[in-house]
Amino acid sequence: MAKKKKNATKRLLIIIGVLVVLIMVAAFAARAILGGGEEATEVELEEATVRTLTQVVTASGRVQPEIEVIISPDVSGEIVALPVKEGDHVAQGTLLARIKPDFYDAQVEQAQASLLQSRASTAQRRADLLTAELEFTRQKTLYESGAISEADLQTAENRFETAKAGLEASQYAAAAASARLREAREQLAKTSIFAPIDGTISRLNVELGERVVGTTQMTGTEMMRVAKLDAMEIEVDINENDVVNISLADTAAIEIDAYPDRSFAGQVTEIANSARVAGAGTQEQVTNFPIKIRILDPHNVDAAAASGQMLQASEEIPGTSLPIPNFRPGMSGTVDVYTETVSDVVAVPIQAVTVRDFNALKREEMRRNRRSARSDSTSAEDSEIPDEEDLRRVVFVMADGVAQMIEVETGITDDTHIQITSGLSGGEQVIIGPFRAVSRTLSPDDPVTEANDNRFARTTD
Repeated sequence: MAKKKKNATKRLLIIIGVLVVLIMVAAFAARAILGGGEEATEVELEEATVRTLTQVVTASGRVQPEIEVIISPDVSGEIVALPVKEGDHVAQGTLLARIKPDFYDAQVEQAQASLLQSRASTAQRRADLLTAELEFTRQKTLYESGAISEADLQTAENRFETAKAGLEASQYAAAAASARLREAREQLAKTSIFAPIDGTISRLNVELGERVVGTTQMTGTEMMRVAKLDAMEIEVDINENDVVNISLADTAAIEIDAYPDRSFAGQVTEIANSARVAGAGTQEQVTNFPIKIRILDPHNVDAAAASGQMLQASEEIPGTSLPIPNFRPGMSGTVDVYTETVSDVVAVPIQAVTVRDFNALKREEMRRNRRSARSDSTSAEDSEIPDEEDLRRVVFVMADGVAQMIEVETGITDDTHIQITSGLSGGEQVIIGPFRAVSRTLSPDDPVTEANDNRFARTTD
């Protein structure tokens, strides 16, 4: 009796196992036939919208005067007068410093004495010439009357020509002495240094009594700098990939670290033709091009002077009524250069645009078709697909629960969005995440579903 019960239990287990296998086979068959068993990928969506985009290039740099003159002496010596200090405003022609003139006074006196000596020598040579000329004339008369020989006449003529050459040489010596006197006087005049422009002493590197070296001997001592501080600019380094997008007169927003939460209007005034290369020949090599941006907002002036310089607010840079800033050379700042603005264009988030190899997609589609036809043979069409990559820009949109891949052409970008010049018309639900799915794994016609927390996450942002 126990044996019969054991056999019945065994048969029951076998029947249950067969049923389970049949159910699994039926499920797999249904999935293969209907295609509804593939798990949908959760994605984040955002609508393609029509908006205005402004392309921005951002860089950091330092504030400097547009015009700054380095003052170095032309002559060497001790500073005996220094009537200015750093920060003083000076007018053109104001005395900045005086170098001890004793040595150069002596040079002038020596040159004057040399000139007087040369002039006296010239007078003596002129008298000798007159004497020689009279002697030559007398000897010529005697020779014509037969009273003297030809040799005596030639001797008198030689004396006359020698006296003439001596006078000419003394005149050249006097001219040279006069030139040395002018040079000595110029050197003496250069002991007094005057302001070449109206401006402010932005840097003072010397003290009273200090000895300086003139530029006639070597590079010379930098004594001070005179700058126009009411005309400041900021110089920044722009990467070689971005400098091609920048043009002269492009507008810019400037943020100075010393004035947080404020933005100043700027304009590109100079773009370097030659690059600054850092770390040349290494893996860390960086190639940048310096550009200069003029600060347009009034600065370093009083309110009365600034009243006629106030700028109107623009679409890109809002106006401000805050106090006039006081910029100093060397202050750090950040610049946003607005290179191009387009209006009423279709745009999507930058992360929505990716690339796909169209040749690889064609090969994958052919493999799927062969699997569905239960054929392992390689068709002749496979060999017609090139081996090289055919990379194109695409976006994925969600339609009827699947991802549709659309080839697009792009334009400019701002901080968050990129312009779509062809492929989208606006209003499409564009897939923007997850990043791995958009950039690598997502394929055309893959089932997708919107993540439950997607809309909430965008709203809270």
